[in-house]
Amino acid sequence: MKNYVSASILSADMLRLEQEVRRIEKSGIEMLHFDVMDGVFVNNISYGLPILSAIRKITDLTLDVHLMITEPIRYIPRFAEAGADIISFHTEAAEDVSATLDVLRKTGKKSALAIKPGTPAEVLFPYLDQLDMALVMTVEPGFGGQRFIHETMEKVRILREKAPLLDIQVDGGINAETAAIAREAGANNLVSGSYLFSAEDMSLAAQLVRTGSSC
Repeated sequence: MKNYVSASILSADMLRLEQEVRRIEKSGIEMLHFDVMDGVFVNNISYGLPILSAIRKITDLTLDVHLMITEPIRYIPRFAEAGADIISFHTEAAEDVSATLDVLRKTGKKSALAIKPGTPAEVLFPYLDQLDMALVMTVEPGFGGQRFIHETMEKVRILREKAPLLDIQVDGGINAETAAIAREAGANNLVSGSYLFSAEDMSLAAQLVRTGSSC
């Protein structure tokens, strides 16, 4: 199964956002990860539709939108229209996961469900055949720069055993060392923010996240 890197723009320099996107493109990274926070589901506010729409106009990179918001069913169509390629929402934030997933699938975008570190992997089991990706948070959602929670890897292992062909994404505290741990557990889509954006050589950092190899 192919490994992917998704660069979290939460760690980008927002005053130089177009330059940051070009840097990501040149590095060989496949995806841009958008952590959308509403200050309700998580104790932070980030960015929303205008930023996504603006970036969609300047790049063909896969735009990977992670909704950390209450009532995601209300906003999914708007994020799809703004240019998202993949949309994930939290099971913990949706009043009706099945109905929300139906709305997402009708947009034609790739569908993903996300779970917090404290949510059992089994919560996703009823929906696996409807998903393009499952997102296991490896930190508590809401802020960048947190330490990787090693205990979340058991959930990745459970999901990989249950769904051998499903893309499994991990998000939070991902660097070269923790990426290796996540890949060994079965994750193949790795979100990284501060590690990539602080790297002198983003291409090398991305390759270390993706495969552990510098070649």
